[in-house]
Amino acid sequence: MANYAPAIDKNKLSEKWIKASIVGTTWAASEIVLGSFLHNLRIPFSSLLLTAIGIILLISVSYLWKEQGLFWRAGLICALMKTMSPSAVIFGPMIAIFSQATLLEISVRLFRRTLLGFLLGGMLAMSWNLFQKIFNMIIFYGSNIVEVYADLLKYAQIQLNLQFDVVWLPILILLAIYCLSGLFAAAIGIKAGKNFTKQPAVVKPGNKTNYSFSPNNTEQSFNYSIFWLFFNLSLIIMALVLLNATSWFVWSVAVLIISVIWVLRYKRALSRLSKPKFWASFVIITMLTAFAFNKMQSQSFLNGFLIGLQMNFRAATIILGFSVLGTELYNPKIRAFFMKTSMKQLPLALELSFQSLPMMIANLPDSRSIMKNPVSVICGIISQIEFRLSEIKSNLCSRIFIITGSVGEGKTSQIQQIVETLKERNMSIGGILSPRIMENGTTTGYDILDIKTNERAAFLRKSGDGQMAQIGSYCILPEGIKKGRHALKNSTFNHQVVVIDEVGKLELNNQGWAGYLNHLVHGSKSHLILSVRERFMEEVIDKWHLKDYTVLHVSENDRIQSGHIIARHMDEQNMHTATR
Repeated sequence: MANYAPAIDKNKLSEKWIKASIVGTTWAASEIVLGSFLHNLRIPFSSLLLTAIGIILLISVSYLWKEQGLFWRAGLICALMKTMSPSAVIFGPMIAIFSQATLLEISVRLFRRTLLGFLLGGMLAMSWNLFQKIFNMIIFYGSNIVEVYADLLKYAQIQLNLQFDVVWLPILILLAIYCLSGLFAAAIGIKAGKNFTKQPAVVKPGNKTNYSFSPNNTEQSFNYSIFWLFFNLSLIIMALVLLNATSWFVWSVAVLIISVIWVLRYKRALSRLSKPKFWASFVIITMLTAFAFNKMQSQSFLNGFLIGLQMNFRAATIILGFSVLGTELYNPKIRAFFMKTSMKQLPLALELSFQSLPMMIANLPDSRSIMKNPVSVICGIISQIEFRLSEIKSNLCSRIFIITGSVGEGKTSQIQQIVETLKERNMSIGGILSPRIMENGTTTGYDILDIKTNERAAFLRKSGDGQMAQIGSYCILPEGIKKGRHALKNSTFNHQVVVIDEVGKLELNNQGWAGYLNHLVHGSKSHLILSVRERFMEEVIDKWHLKDYTVLHVSENDRIQSGHIIARHMDEQNMHTATR
C-alpha cells in the first residue's frame, strides 16, 4: 500500500482536544449557570458542589474516552471559559479548576484507571479547594494572617481552658469534610461510568432554546495595551516592595495612587471597590489583627491596627492588580501569540467551546432531576457528549481543499488528476479548470473548461480588444466569463464536488467567480477544491474566513497522492454523517 504525504491542516483540531473541548464546555456550563446561582444565594460550601460536578463528569467520561491528558485539557478549557462569568474574580476559580483537573490526572496516571486512582484523585481534587483558600489568604494578607489565626485560636484555648492544641483542629475538620466529599463524588462518577458502558443511554433531541454569549465579557471598545499589561505588573511589584520596606505613610499613599490609576482605566477595579463585602472584610481583619497582636503579643493596639491596615492594603493590591491584569489578558494580540506556539490547538479548542456552550447550557438537566437520580442524569450527559463528538468530527472534516504552488508548478494538472481519481470513485464532480495556452514555449492565455460537459471557451488572452477588462497583462474575454459562470451555476446545486481553478486577483477584487465562491463556501454542503497561487493563499483564506480546509502543495504531494488524500477526507466526513 502506498504511503501518502500528510495534508496540511492549519485549522484542524486533534481528536483529543475536541474531546477536551466538549468535556470542558459541559463542566463550564455547570460552573456558569449553577455557580452563579449558588454564589448569588451565598450558599456555604458551594465550591464543594461545583467541584463534585467536575469530578463526577471527568471520571464518568473516562469510561468512554481513555486518552491520557484529557483531564488537564478539559480543566484548562473550563478554566479559561470562566471568562464568561460576569464577575471580576476569575483568577481564583480558574486556578482551582485547572488544579483540580491536574490532580485527578496525576492520580490516574500514577495508579491508572483503577478504583484507587479515581478515589484518591477525587479526594485530592476536592481538597485543593481548602489548600487554595489558605494559600490565597497568605498571598493576600502576607504571613501576618497566620499569626493572627494562631493567636486568636490560642486566645480561645486559654479562655475555654482546653488542654489540647486547637490551632490545627479547624483545618483538620475541614480537610476531612473535603476528602469525604471528593470520595463521594468519585464514587458517583465511577458508578455512572460503569452504568453507561453496560447500557448506554438514549440521546434525546437537543433543547433548541436560544442563548447568546460572547467569549469576552469586557467592553468591545476597550483599548487593550501590551504596555499596560507590563506596567500593571510593575505597579503590583512596586506596591508589594513598598509595603514590606517603608513606613505606613509611604505605602498607604503609594497604594492609594496606584488604585486610583487602576480605577480610572478599568471598570473591573472600580466594581471590586464598590462592593460592601470588600469594606466589611477590610474593617473586620484590621480590628481582629489589632486585638490579636495586643492580647497575645503584648503590642500596642495602634501597632496592631497598623499591621492590620498593612495586610488589607496588600490584599487590595493583589485583588485589584490581578483584576486589571485579567482585563489586559483579553488582548487579541496575546491570543494571536499562542496561535504561533505549541499551544496553537488551545485557541481553536476554545473557539469550538464557545460555539458549543449555548447548546450545553440548554441541555443541562434541572436540579430536581440531578438530586433525584444523579447517576442516571450523568449517563444522559455522557450520551450527549458522545453525540456531540460525532457531530463536531463531521463538521470539522475538511470540506475545502486548496491546491497551491507557484506559477507554472502544475496546479491545474494536479487538479485534473484529482478529478479523474474522484470520478473513478463514482463521485459527481462539476466546476471549471483553467488550462494554460502555450505558443512557442510562452504562455499566451488561459481557457475555461467545464468539467461536467468538457466544453471549452477562451478566457484570458494577451491580445484583445482595448476596451476589454484586464487582469495584469491579460484581457478578459466575455465568452470565458459566460462559460465559467454557467458551469459554476449548474455545479452549485448538482454535484458532490465543485472545482474552481486559479482563484486569485479577480476573486479578491470581488470579480470573476467571487459570487459563486461565496455561496459554495458559506451556503453549500458540496466539497470544494480550489487552486490558489501560493502568494494569494493567505488572502483567500482571510477573505472567505475559511476554517474547515486542507492545504496540499503541489511540490509535496504528487497527483495520485493528492487525489487519495482528498478522497480519504471525503470518506471520513461521509462516515461521520452516516453514523449520526
